[in-house]
Amino acid sequence: MVVLVALATLVSTALGGLFALRNRDRLHLVLGFSAGVIVGVVTFDLLPEIAHLASDTGTNFRIPMIGLAAGFLGFHVLEKSLLLHHSHESEYGQHHHPSVGVASALALSAHSFTDGVGIGLAFQVNHTVGFSVALAVIAHDFADGLNTVSLMLAHGNKRGRALALLALDAAAPVVGAAATLLFSVPARDLLIYLGVFAGFLLYIGASDILPEAHASHPSRLTVAMTVVGVAAMYVVISILP
Repeated sequence: MVVLVALATLVSTALGGLFALRNRDRLHLVLGFSAGVIVGVVTFDLLPEIAHLASDTGTNFRIPMIGLAAGFLGFHVLEKSLLLHHSHESEYGQHHHPSVGVASALALSAHSFTDGVGIGLAFQVNHTVGFSVALAVIAHDFADGLNTVSLMLAHGNKRGRALALLALDAAAPVVGAAATLLFSVPARDLLIYLGVFAGFLLYIGASDILPEAHASHPSRLTVAMTVVGVAAMYVVISILP
């Protein structure tokens, strides 16, 4: 089940990359909706599950919340260190460094691997959390695929190499999810991990996807799509068993 669900992230990543190769005219609407999905998963599923698991294990709720802050800030520091943000690069003139594009795409692939691990560990909590985390990952992996191809092409790499790195990025979450079938995590440690992963998702939604959605097409419709994404996740999580 875990690997089958993770395969959907492969499709999402691939579609994002292919979208980048063809056109970006309506990308802002997709990204706006994706950001809403991620926020909805964190607020309506992950945080309530963390509170429930903390109560069951007798763990102070502050501990997973420290994990959430660490996940948010840790990924912020890591991303800035690896220079993954590229949305404003054009403001400083043309840059064509193929090796930078490859390095950035490889970093995105490593990030996608951790997405797969997140899906696998979420299923270790229960199927509801697993499916909701998978939905969040699927939503933002579209942007990952898009960014992988965009970074490669922006730095002067050829189409064939961009597609090769897209394939690697698409496969990474499936490998990460499959890896979690080889081990299990104690409930207390899983609680901390969920906190870290919630912080990571919030960062992705707020600092990566939403700014990119509004960068070239700031509009009320994009904002509306984000609201729809949050509402959709509320409905989906409410009807999940």
